[in-house]
Amino acid sequence: MNATFVLGEAIKFGWEKMKKHFWFFVGLVVIVGLIQIIPSSISEFFKHKIFVLYLLFLVAAWIIQIIAKMGVIKITLDVIDKDETNLNTLFSCTQLLGKFILGSIIYGLIVVAGLIFFIVPGIIWAIKYQFFAYLIIDKKLDPMEAIRKSGEMTAGNKGKLFWLCIVLMLINIVGAACLLVGLFATIPTSMLAVAYVYRKLLGEVAASEPIEQPSENAQPASQV
Repeated sequence: MNATFVLGEAIKFGWEKMKKHFWFFVGLVVIVGLIQIIPSSISEFFKHKIFVLYLLFLVAAWIIQIIAKMGVIKITLDVIDKDETNLNTLFSCTQLLGKFILGSIIYGLIVVAGLIFFIVPGIIWAIKYQFFAYLIIDKKLDPMEAIRKSGEMTAGNKGKLFWLCIVLMLINIVGAACLLVGLFATIPTSMLAVAYVYRKLLGEVAASEPIEQPSENAQPASQV
């Protein structure tokens, strides 16, 4: 029987970890936002001036953004596993860039193919194979192996994963409605909740999960 997860538990875990490392995640969201905006803006500056530079900066921006995306996944896994945060981790996965890009292309083609076939299969396949990126970064799997493994992990949990996606989307809409300031809390909560679910579906209990303490009324073990 495949491992599973509790939706409310995942969101609560993400919320508690976000609160514990709130200022770190504020900085992370700002840095990632700047990585999304600045390189793209530089490329746009050269768009109608020097087309070659425009293309070079466009490709460079795309690569930097992908590396940052990989780093964010690694950061969330480090928080789940070791309760550690480090901004240097944001650029620590460059050696996996080729695998990640190839995996993203394969995943995208699978989802697009599914959307062509009456949309519903595309949604199902997007949910089924969504953890390929985590498996590439966490387990260093090859793209096809990561996609296959993601399919195995999500078997029997697609309905829960669909509702997790809906709930997290609504949470971020609320965060955006709070003059966008709320996104500093809701985005990290969402990322941590997804990383937590990934660990749960792998059957790997997070090392930083609270351990249930024995009841005060429990009788001590008898001495030998």
